[in-house]
Amino acid sequence: MKLSFQNIEKEFSGLRVIENFSRDIESGELVALVGPSGCGKSTLLHMAAGLETPSAGAMLADGASIQGPHPERTLMFQENALYPWLTLAQNVALALEFQKIDKQLALKQAAEWLSKVNLKGFENYFPHQVSGGMRQRAALARAFISHPKALLLDEPFGALDALTRMTLQDALRQLIREAGPTVLLVTHDVDEALFLADRILVFSARPATVLKEFNLTQHEKTHDLSEFAGMRREILGLLGIHAEHEESTAILEEVEA
Repeated sequence: MKLSFQNIEKEFSGLRVIENFSRDIESGELVALVGPSGCGKSTLLHMAAGLETPSAGAMLADGASIQGPHPERTLMFQENALYPWLTLAQNVALALEFQKIDKQLALKQAAEWLSKVNLKGFENYFPHQVSGGMRQRAALARAFISHPKALLLDEPFGALDALTRMTLQDALRQLIREAGPTVLLVTHDVDEALFLADRILVFSARPATVLKEFNLTQHEKTHDLSEFAGMRREILGLLGIHAEHEESTAILEEVEA
C-alpha cells in the first residue's frame, strides 16, 4: 500500500503542529519518523490510520482519500492494549473476530501467529502472567494476523528495556520480511530507526517540517551500527544533541518541542 501525504497542515485550537508536509511512503517501504517530542510525528501516524484529519492537504492510501480507520491499516501503540480478562490467544484472535471470522478458526490462526513471535505454549496465559516483552510480542502477532497492507507503529518498543527492545526489533524485521507491509514507524530511538528503516525523516520542533531525509536502502544492517556512526551523529546534531552526550541520549524523549 502506498501512503501519500500531500501538503499536510495540522492545527489544534490555533496551535500549528505540522506545516506543509508532503511525502510518499512506497509500498513495502519502512520509513521512520524521528524528532522532538510534540512535533507532530504521532499526528501524522494517526492521519494515516484515519484517526485524525488534516486541517489542509490530503492523506491518501493507494490513491484514495483516507476517510477513517480501515483493517488494511493497523496501528500499534507503545502500550500493548491487551485485554486483561482474555488469554494471549484470545487477544490476538480478536483482530479476526472483528472481521466476522469464525471464533475457532481465529483462535487457531492466533496460535500460529503466537508461534511466529516465539510464544508457542503461552496461548492460554493471561497478560498479567507474562513479561512486558511477551505482551508486546502478542501485540505484534495481533497487528500482523489480519495481514494489513500498512502497519503504523507508534513507539512500539519504547517502554521495554534495551535488550528486550533489540530482540523485538529482530522479530519485527523478520515479520515484515515475510508479510511485506508498508510500515511507518515513529520512534525516539535513533538506533532503532537506523536498524529498521529504509528511510529516516528527521523533523524540526513544531510546526514540524523535515530537516533532512536519510536513505538506508543500500545497507545490510545488524545491531552493530558502527557503519552508521557518522549518520547517527548527524541526526543527533539536527536534533540539538551534542556528540559527547550521545550514549545517554539515543532515546530522545527528553528533547522538548
